[in-house]
Amino acid sequence: MALCGGVGAMALPSELIVHIFSFLSDRDKLRASAVCSRWRECLFYPALWTELKLRIGGGDRNGSDETSKLEFLMRKFGSFVRELQLELAPVEGNLGPLNNEPPPSSARMEQPLGPDGDQQLSERWRDAMAAYLDQMLCVFTSIRNNRNLQKLSLYGDTFILQQEGLLDSSNLHRIHQGDKKINEIQQLFMELLSNSRQLRWLSSSFMLGLVTPCSLACLSNQSAETLQHLSLLDHQLGPLISPSELDRLSNIHSLALDFSDFTSELCGLLASPRRAPLHRLALLLNGAALEFKPLEGTATEEDWKALVRVSANLRVYIMALEVDSSELFRVLKPSLPLERLHLDSYSTLVSDATLELISQQYNKTLTHFLLLRDGPDFPDLSVNRNEDPLVLLAWRCTQLAVLVIHGYTVWSHNLVAISRLRGSSLRVLTVSEESIDFDPDQSLYVEGDPVHNLVKEVSLGLSRVWHPCLDSSGVLSEPTQHFHRELQAFCMGM
Repeated sequence: MALCGGVGAMALPSELIVHIFSFLSDRDKLRASAVCSRWRECLFYPALWTELKLRIGGGDRNGSDETSKLEFLMRKFGSFVRELQLELAPVEGNLGPLNNEPPPSSARMEQPLGPDGDQQLSERWRDAMAAYLDQMLCVFTSIRNNRNLQKLSLYGDTFILQQEGLLDSSNLHRIHQGDKKINEIQQLFMELLSNSRQLRWLSSSFMLGLVTPCSLACLSNQSAETLQHLSLLDHQLGPLISPSELDRLSNIHSLALDFSDFTSELCGLLASPRRAPLHRLALLLNGAALEFKPLEGTATEEDWKALVRVSANLRVYIMALEVDSSELFRVLKPSLPLERLHLDSYSTLVSDATLELISQQYNKTLTHFLLLRDGPDFPDLSVNRNEDPLVLLAWRCTQLAVLVIHGYTVWSHNLVAISRLRGSSLRVLTVSEESIDFDPDQSLYVEGDPVHNLVKEVSLGLSRVWHPCLDSSGVLSEPTQHFHRELQAFCMGM
């Protein structure tokens, strides 16, 4: 069919062109809008943009360019989009002084500063934070009157920015109009909540300065009835939701909070029989924040028992960052219906006793277990033990489907044992090559290359082709980003 002239694509009714364009990805729609004014008019039809997923990043050099792109998209679609998923990354990579040196191998590690590092870091921090505030203003100015918004998912990749300290009055004065902008952002967010009428999913993860303890009080009564998922995560502040506000949200099915904010009182409210049962609960425990967000007052064993009695199908996902074993023993209650557990650290070690506790208490519920450590050494958890604790975990946890290990020594024969114990039901077995070690005594009795033999034996055990992970960056990711994305899959899969 000809694309120009009296007949062809240009002669089709606008409704048909809109339908054809509905099969394009968002990126292709934007590209096609540059063809001609007719296509642009059709491509910006509201029905084509009910869902918008964006990641705005790269504040080091092109922050203004990223902001201008965001302004264009939000100006076009912000007033009618029904589902908005936005990730803001004001800084891509490490927030160190600009130089010609290659980037560090791990952005998870703190980087030393040069002689002029403090000044350069502060300048880059100000630029990145200013871009972040401008982008937030752009978003909430565009969507504040959107009454059809059903899903709002916001994630701020702002961990690096927090190395400069809290985003409060002591730091905001370093940003041009910082106090004014942050107050305006908070007011716009509350205005959005007040104007909403059918909000079902509200998620704010590490959005610096956005949510305050007063924000949810502005949520309209209509959205309080329709809201089914709530996620409020912020390392910096205390509880972002009060018991009275949670009591309004009687139809919540999934919830994500900082572990320290999940108090005994909140757990008691969720255990009320007049509420809809809770199906998914995701909790983030940050060891670095325990100093000002202590565990005192969090849910007790009796609280968990009461909650499980009312919400029989409840499943819990916990990520623990830099949490030592003594604290883990305090939070891992026997009645907690733990389905997913992610232990991540740089310096803190997980003990073999902790793994023993996990494998005994959650043998019927645990499906996902991630044990990650980004340290220079690889401790052996099987020292002074007859049985390797990871093998015992694979044996006892009969529902285990995902096992990821890096930063701890995994002996090759134990890896083979894990694959045989769980077989094809272990859908994901990811172990970094650096973590695997071979017993020199066993190699005397086995012919051929030990790595080749390991791959062959594990593949046979899993009934599929398997290989160790050669690049540790494929295992290690920024923990808060991993938690945000994983909790979405976890909560949407109920």
